[in-house]
Amino acid sequence: MSDLATALWERADESLRAARHVLSVSCDAATSRAYYAAFYAVSALFALEGKEFRKHSAVEAAVHRDLVKAGRWTKELGAAYSFLAEMRTTGDYGDLERVAPQEAAEAVKVAESILQAVSQYDPGVFSLSDKTR
Repeated sequence: MSDLATALWERADESLRAARHVLSVSCDAATSRAYYAAFYAVSALFALEGKEFRKHSAVEAAVHRDLVKAGRWTKELGAAYSFLAEMRTTGDYGDLERVAPQEAAEAVKVAESILQAVSQYDPGVFSLSDKTR
């Protein structure tokens, strides 16, 4: 596995643990960490395949192009990634708009499902820590 993919996967795992940890404290922060867990996980998968992206929008486009349209992921999982991207924007830049508690809880669940989906590509490479499962 590439060093980049390893580093990104470790960040994904850490971000998911952080999202769970702060969920009761800050819905905005939990949602942001949930998004980053998914972002890093997907980026790790792409890095393993020799693909790197500089922009968040490019990663989201690649999710739909290279995973959903290619038949590797369901449309629902692609939509879940887009949900996280939208919620992260609200959480990080919403000014007067905030992430609701139920949306934050959903964001954490969605991130968990995305990490699970990525880990299934190669459980030996993309293993989830005991704290993340």
